[in-house]
Amino acid sequence: MREIRYIGVICFLTLCCLGCKISYSFSGSSIDYTVTKTISISDFPNQALSVYPPLSQNFTEGLKDHYIRRTKLQLVTGSGDLDLEGEITGYDLAPMAIREDNYSSMTKLTMTVRVRFANRSNPEKDFEQSFSAYREFDSNRMLQDVQDELNDELIKEIVDQIYNSTVADW
Repeated sequence: MREIRYIGVICFLTLCCLGCKISYSFSGSSIDYTVTKTISISDFPNQALSVYPPLSQNFTEGLKDHYIRRTKLQLVTGSGDLDLEGEITGYDLAPMAIREDNYSSMTKLTMTVRVRFANRSNPEKDFEQSFSAYREFDSNRMLQDVQDELNDELIKEIVDQIYNSTVADW
């Protein structure tokens, strides 16, 4: 009698497990690919007062690469089902952590990007928003010595913010 009960419980659990479906995505996106198939990403010009020549191209390519790697969307020129456009509006240095001799021991580099997002299949998700990130570095170092590394980090962080706001629905 006891064996029959164990077999019954095992059969019940097996049927329950077979009827369940667990769905998850490693990309973190919540895109309905039956409706949304393409994305267009315009160049993001650097309109900040401080100009670092490769910044615009590095940011735009980083943004495109992120969407290509993490979604099944096809990148198109012109109008896509999703459209991203904008500009780099801030690229600023600020002294931080002032010492007793009135010199700064740290400097903060801040990047700000304004984004206009259009979702043709779901227009209520359209937005215009600014995203920013910053990194601090030792004031004894020249910006030219750390700029490429800091820009890579800032671009990655801002691109993640944009991705999460547009397709991740976090």
